[in-house]
Amino acid sequence: MDKNLQEYWRKNISFMAFLLVIWALVSYGCGIIFVKPLNAIRLGGFPLGFWFAQQGAIYVFVCLIFIYYLYMQKLDRKYDVHE
Repeated sequence: MDKNLQEYWRKNISFMAFLLVIWALVSYGCGIIFVKPLNAIRLGGFPLGFWFAQQGAIYVFVCLIFIYYLYMQKLDRKYDVHE
């Protein structure tokens, strides 16, 4: 049982780290680093780089929370730690 819990937490933390990397790339990369090339594209009348800095990173974060929820539901059932 202890080995299963260690594997469960290893998968949980590695997936969470993966999602945080995606969020960092979107929020920092699209909102700061790649802002000039993205500003050439317009979304709703606003430059895309500005949109990512103001709105896009938040939307991506909410989507990542939902993805994490679905993944954890599956992982909890697999390792029989669901409620």
